[in-house]
Amino acid sequence: MDSREAAMHIERLIKFALKKGLIEELDVIPSRNALMDLFKIEKPYEGEVSEEELESPSPILNKLLDYAVQIGLIEDTVTYRDLMDARIMGLLMPRESEVVKKFNTIASEKGIEKATEYFYKLSQASNYIRMDRTSQNLYWRTPTEYGSLEITINLSKPEKDPKEIEAAKKIPQSGYPKCLLCIENVGFAGNLNHPARQNLRIIPVKVAGEQWYFQYSPYVYYNEHCILLHESHIPMKISEKTFVRLFDFIEQFPHYFMGSNGDLPIVGGSILSHEHFQGG
Repeated sequence: MDSREAAMHIERLIKFALKKGLIEELDVIPSRNALMDLFKIEKPYEGEVSEEELESPSPILNKLLDYAVQIGLIEDTVTYRDLMDARIMGLLMPRESEVVKKFNTIASEKGIEKATEYFYKLSQASNYIRMDRTSQNLYWRTPTEYGSLEITINLSKPEKDPKEIEAAKKIPQSGYPKCLLCIENVGFAGNLNHPARQNLRIIPVKVAGEQWYFQYSPYVYYNEHCILLHESHIPMKISEKTFVRLFDFIEQFPHYFMGSNGDLPIVGGSILSHEHFQGG
């Protein structure tokens, strides 16, 4: 692939971002320039770019990631490609304050369900929710005496290359962010030990008088799989307050359910070091 073809894929991505509401018309030129700078391209594509109906930016991103490998920007591994695609989409994202403002405006004018619909679509369009991978998950239902039970096998989380695992050992641990659920992940560039989050946005929510944040899971197990996380890095703990928090949330988001994985290892949540709930 030459730089002209790569520039054409940049135009495809900009058109996708416009159509999905990630950027507006006035953002096109600075977005193009930022992407050209990232890929060391000196001249934009001047030809016609056909209209496309894409649900995910993945087909375009894969072309740009191949080019990034070709010109030596990244190594050709799953982790390096994931770090780069978040970096690319981060250049096309509205700021955190803009997302929160729009979410709150929609919620006040059209209702909370429309607000979460906007936020879910944004999280998909930004490639934060990896729809290309979650489509690989296996689902089936089985009848039980308690009702229909849905069983899911998650095949979407990427496996690390052995070379990456070895390289990750040599990277000093900064301890920032402290975990995958800390609010400091928003906009974080990531590294071999921590996924990139330039395309992550979160919504502040007051729950039981405390500051919490609402986001979606990048590897959804079910429809609109969301996470409610505490503003502070405090360990999970099931208590009477747990139920106060859960009921307060569903009063504000009545179209969602919310629950706790539990605060026990193995049978509980996978990140016990940070207080959070999951719903959808």
